Amino acid sequence: MTAITIPNTDLMVSPICLGTGEMGSGLNEKDSFKLLDLFFELGGNFLDTAHVYGSWVPGLQSPSEKTIGAWMKSRGNRQKMVIATKGAHPDLQTMHIPRMSSQEIIRDLNESLDHLQTDFIDLYWLHRDDPNRPVEDILETLESQVRVGKIRYYGASNWKTDRLREAWEYAEKRNITGFVADQSLWNVAVLAGTPYGDATLGWMDEERFRFHMETGMAMIPYQSQAFGLFQRMENGTLDQMNQGFLGFYKSIETGERFERMMHVKAQTGLTITQIVLGYLISQPFVTIPIVGSHKPEQVRDSMTALDVHLSLHDVRYIEFGEDMVAPKGE
Repeated sequence: MTAITIPNTDLMVSPICLGTGEMGSGLNEKDSFKLLDLFFELGGNFLDTAHVYGSWVPGLQSPSEKTIGAWMKSRGNRQKMVIATKGAHPDLQTMHIPRMSSQEIIRDLNESLDHLQTDFIDLYWLHRDDPNRPVEDILETLESQVRVGKIRYYGASNWKTDRLREAWEYAEKRNITGFVADQSLWNVAVLAGTPYGDATLGWMDEERFRFHMETGMAMIPYQSQAFGLFQRMENGTLDQMNQGFLGFYKSIETGERFERMMHVKAQTGLTITQIVLGYLISQPFVTIPIVGSHKPEQVRDSMTALDVHLSLHDVRYIEFGEDMVAPKGE
């Protein structure tokens, strides 16, 4: 496995990041530790969590972060891991009210440090944005935490492209690093509309793709495997997929992409999982997909894509078929 350096950082990470949203809640500690151990054994060192993960379960607060903290302490491997967590998410009962003040960001950060049993976060994400708050105020808050050593680098999760651009321009003007990565929804399927019906989320489109091409900012997408959509299409279990999740995607266009992926599979000998993840890993800017695995066999399957690289021709063929001149984005 060849590690990837996130641009504008010294963070060297595995080409695949393990999502941990269910750890400590949907998955108990024993099973969570088993997945984390396996991911590490197979060459993974990049974990994605959030202050809010698992807090939707009554009686639990930040169980994902706490589980990762306990695992790292028990294994003594904190220095070998690159830990990304997210804060400043709205209260789950009042999602329409942003929590992006300096005090709220720093409070979440300090709590995450306690949960993770660490003195610093390698990559700290802002989980949402408050478009009414100036980007300079937000970045200066984050810079203050970089200076005191609590954050090494920071990124934006679910920010709109125009706000990412504002932040990028402000960082250049101030001669600071600013956001080093963008975490938004992206996979090879074709979106049918706003995912989850939540306009506060971010997702790949033509404008965002152009921004990444212009700036070289890394993309670290979630839902990189579209809830296992293409694996189900291949093994004939699509009828067992959550219909709400299936409804995220345009069936005809996504089905056409699947047929082209199967052609690439036949030509290359790659598995469908390797093509799904390789599609992202092979983009023209650094892209590190987050995989959400619940079982050891899912971790093993995803990690077979660590060194997969599709040709630009195959990437564009999957998107557009033989006519590969269409613009990027859905």
